[in-house]
Amino acid sequence: MRLGREDIRRVDVSDVRVHAGGRVTLPRDHRWVVVDVETSGLRPNAHRVLSVAALALREDGSVEREFSSLVDPGCDPGPVHVHNLTRERLSGAPRFEDIAAELADILDGGTVVAHNASFDYGFLDAEFRRAGKSLPAQQRLCTLALSRRLELDVPNYKLSTLAQHWQVQQLQEHDAYDDARVLSEIFLRSAGLADNLQLPLPVMNCRSRKSVYPDSVPRVTCAWKNPGRLTEAGLVQGMKVVISGSTATPRLTLASRMTEAGLDVLNQVSKQTSVVVCNDPVVQTTKVRKAMAEGIPVISEQQLDELLTRVVPGEPKVATVIDVVPQVETTVETPQVLTAPVPQATSPAQNWALQGHAPKLWSGRKVLLLGGTHLEGVLMRSRITQLGARPALNFTAAVTDALILDGGESDKRMPRVVQRELPVLTPDDVNAAVEKGVVPPHMRTEARLTAPVLSLGEVIDLPEKIQSWSVNIAWKAESAGDEFDIDIVAFLLGDDEKVDTDDDFVFYNNPLYDDGVVELTIDGSSEQCVRLDLASLPAECERIAIAAAIDGDRTFGDLGAVSVSIDSDEGVAATFVLDAGTTERTMVLAEIYRRAGKWRVRAVGQGYDDDLGALAVRYGVDVESDD
Repeated sequence: MRLGREDIRRVDVSDVRVHAGGRVTLPRDHRWVVVDVETSGLRPNAHRVLSVAALALREDGSVEREFSSLVDPGCDPGPVHVHNLTRERLSGAPRFEDIAAELADILDGGTVVAHNASFDYGFLDAEFRRAGKSLPAQQRLCTLALSRRLELDVPNYKLSTLAQHWQVQQLQEHDAYDDARVLSEIFLRSAGLADNLQLPLPVMNCRSRKSVYPDSVPRVTCAWKNPGRLTEAGLVQGMKVVISGSTATPRLTLASRMTEAGLDVLNQVSKQTSVVVCNDPVVQTTKVRKAMAEGIPVISEQQLDELLTRVVPGEPKVATVIDVVPQVETTVETPQVLTAPVPQATSPAQNWALQGHAPKLWSGRKVLLLGGTHLEGVLMRSRITQLGARPALNFTAAVTDALILDGGESDKRMPRVVQRELPVLTPDDVNAAVEKGVVPPHMRTEARLTAPVLSLGEVIDLPEKIQSWSVNIAWKAESAGDEFDIDIVAFLLGDDEKVDTDDDFVFYNNPLYDDGVVELTIDGSSEQCVRLDLASLPAECERIAIAAAIDGDRTFGDLGAVSVSIDSDEGVAATFVLDAGTTERTMVLAEIYRRAGKWRVRAVGQGYDDDLGALAVRYGVDVESDD
């Protein structure tokens, strides 16, 4: 495989920088084009754009030029209940190749601005390639990543929530043009706040090696249960098929034929594979060797052609209710296990994570460290976490206090601390709070409930009724451009702590597992995210390990602290900061695992001095694949 807070001064629209005319201004070093697409599904290689809007902005945020159009995809429009784009509405609309030239003209040389920009950019890139053209924009900015970097006081970062926060009227949700209009106003205000905080914008170079949607056999969700291995009875709908080696028919065409016949086409061999297609099994590729070791049948392309003429109907997948019988714990865990309860309808969304838990002394505070050595910073961040506060990596809208270590007075962010009249703390204040429970008199009272801040090794139970989660990883934004190249990866592990197949390794060249059950998104220059649908994970997946790797000779000691938050649309379940790295080049950040019928999250922080390839091999990935 290729590798309640009224007494704290809030930061809002009135705090952002304005020019002499009284209007917020956008940075002049980019030509900003706000984009939104509605699509027939989640995979750019398998699904199509149904509607697109693009708004080129002037410096004051007004629209200089705009383009919007419905698009006839020539296929099923997918989730009509979301976008309301039926076959009838799309009938008669232009095909993408008919609008490609006009859309390319407005995008040419621009920086694409979108909410979850890797999604929109990936779909546009795929459509332009189908039309025989290249997407003429080489940079993008994700407003989701920007909002996270600013740490706005919102329960989640959905477009509708941000519109409400910035007091932008939303007329028609999931309409490409209206979403782009709303997003342009959100971006204008967010960029102004970032300028006020002197935070760099999370602009991404789209032509980097991190190809978010690589060319491969696209995984299409199969509607049939897997009947098991191929037998003399022939192919049955739902069988899992893998292609290995060269084929007479182009691989994607062959895969499409099998998918249309009701087969489940995958890229890697696992214990669940029904049959492998290989024209020259004597060569013994990695996939063929694994198939032979597992007793999986191997057939030729010609045999496949014959079998495809008589595929037996399969058993449809149906939703079933499963009673989970709690298992007796056989392993004793030393960390305290917290439980994040399901939010109640009467409670503010951002406060749900601490219901039933007494807040710690400094709960709800966000403390920025200035100055000091690496070891001093590690010690102070550990003590801040003990007090229930969150160490801040950047000067954001959420920072409530500044902790000054040796040399911190000369930090370039100190004038902003003074400007915002933030309480200034010393190491003595932190030590007195830990050892004696003393709250410094100059620290304002903080009443806001927030999610638990986990210490190294600590565990929290996730609410059973919430199944969709995001693990957001970030590091110091002001390090962007300092030659750090960070890869966030995820390993789907069985009970043997190994991946079953290389498809269970989610990384920049394999960013989607099973049509989005696990998805990696590169959201900004110092933000990446692993999204999980726990309800759809295969039963054999017992644990998901999420790790980070630094490319080249740089180490986690050079990078500094890494922030991790686990959240859903209902709120944040937990956060933690890992900052004890020194010579390590890879680090396991978190584990999400099953125990006694529940999903748990553990803050790990286990580092290694070797590279991503070595880490992948430890988890059972075949790095030297010869297919």
